[in-house]
Amino acid sequence: MDAQTILERLNACSIPVSIREAEQIAVYHRLLLDWNTRMDLTAVTEDSEMLDRHYVDSLMALTQPGLLPVSGRVIDVGTGAGFPGMPLAICCPDLRFTLLDSQQKRLNFLSAVIAELGLQNVTLVHARAEDGARNPELRASFDAAVARAVAPLPVLAEYLLPYVRVGGSALCWKGPSVLEEMTAARRAAHLLGAHLEEPVSYDIPGRDWQHLFVRLSKNAPTPKAYPRKAGTPSKNPLGESAKS
Repeated sequence: MDAQTILERLNACSIPVSIREAEQIAVYHRLLLDWNTRMDLTAVTEDSEMLDRHYVDSLMALTQPGLLPVSGRVIDVGTGAGFPGMPLAICCPDLRFTLLDSQQKRLNFLSAVIAELGLQNVTLVHARAEDGARNPELRASFDAAVARAVAPLPVLAEYLLPYVRVGGSALCWKGPSVLEEMTAARRAAHLLGAHLEEPVSYDIPGRDWQHLFVRLSKNAPTPKAYPRKAGTPSKNPLGESAKS
């Protein structure tokens, strides 16, 4: 998949990118395909679907004004093969990105991408989401925290919001099932010092996928009790039971 194909598809989706950024995404894509032959980075391997599911979907946040800050620090929690953080870092050089994941092999791949592209605005962190949020260098240090296809919304709230400074936000890429999670997620957000905004739906031209952005605005510090120890948020999501 060449840079011109990427550029034309992104521009057709109203995503503003330069040819240089498209060239960098093409290199990222080549490395992803290569490394994926040796380790499990993506189950999607057909070029046109990868283009839309990984790069277009990650960058659709740029088509919605105000979803991401224009400057400052962003952390991608549970980044996996780098989505959405790496495409955003390529296309948003004024933002500083931290990509966090619990699997070192994924970070080894991302380190190779960073080196190949010469990116200066990306840092990697090896940690579980709950453990990283207790690191004083990371806690309440980011203007935004993002996650794509990681966990149900009440769980994501506990993963993301401890990283966000007051006045910042958490942004989640979700499917239509998120609408069933909203009640519990509102309660979780309140416990964590945030307000859950109404979801924003978005379309990828030529696809019948139903996708939504969900933003949680941080209006108070997250209590020190959160996040709970590793594994607890997913087993006992905030807002879903009296145990919370």
